[in-house]
Amino acid sequence: MALSLQGREAEAVRIIEPTITNSAAAGFGLGIIAANWAAAVLYNGLARYPEAVRAVESIGNFFDANLSAWVLPELVEAAVRAGESEVALDALARLVEETQPFGTPFAQGIEARTRALVAEGAEADGLYRQAIEKLGRTGLRTELARAHLVYGEWLRRERRRLDAREHLRTAYDMFVTIGMEGFAERARRELIAAGDAVRKPAAAAAADVALTAQERQIARLVADGFTNPEVAARLFLSPRTVEWHLRKVFGKLGVTSRRQLREAVSSASDPS
Repeated sequence: MALSLQGREAEAVRIIEPTITNSAAAGFGLGIIAANWAAAVLYNGLARYPEAVRAVESIGNFFDANLSAWVLPELVEAAVRAGESEVALDALARLVEETQPFGTPFAQGIEARTRALVAEGAEADGLYRQAIEKLGRTGLRTELARAHLVYGEWLRRERRRLDAREHLRTAYDMFVTIGMEGFAERARRELIAAGDAVRKPAAAAAADVALTAQERQIARLVADGFTNPEVAARLFLSPRTVEWHLRKVFGKLGVTSRRQLREAVSSASDPS
């Protein structure tokens, strides 16, 4: 799932496809669900919605109600964007059956965000706001960022460009910080369509040629004061992997301390 959230298609597919094949051969339903869910997240982030629809539908009879609150929102979002309204409405009805018995902010936020995708006008606006409020209380930054994204996309299509920019910018900044590159690119395109200029992340400007995308993310977070375990949690990596990447960043940028890294990132982000 981490690779899917990060939008790293080639690496994600190398895991997803054999997992589906092997799980199907073994009759392991949870493996089929998890792999197709990861595929749906990947393709929604890359704005390849028909592929996300097919991924969830490929689960077939293996569908597990315990994972509905995670999987069905992917199907609704993808189906709405792909113009498959009947699929979206059917998936929403199934989702509501699973979320309504629970009064948690997560269940309420996911349901509100998903309902908003098929609603219109003032109803949609209120549902998006409710989703952001509820998900903001969960600590699930990935889901909160996606709520800001779909609200911003809706606002832009409603020609409320200033409001759209606010939520799209929030989504973009959150995605970059978390390391969700696919979703960040989706938000970036929407920002440009809304008339906003998207600045480069500071770490990317610091070493465009030298650093990989993941190294740039780690450099930026470390420069912002996060510890290695905190960076690992945000990017869905192990602390040891973060430490390994950070050593490479230090070597490429010619710095020997976090203070020097912070100065390098700060200098790169200075427009002068």
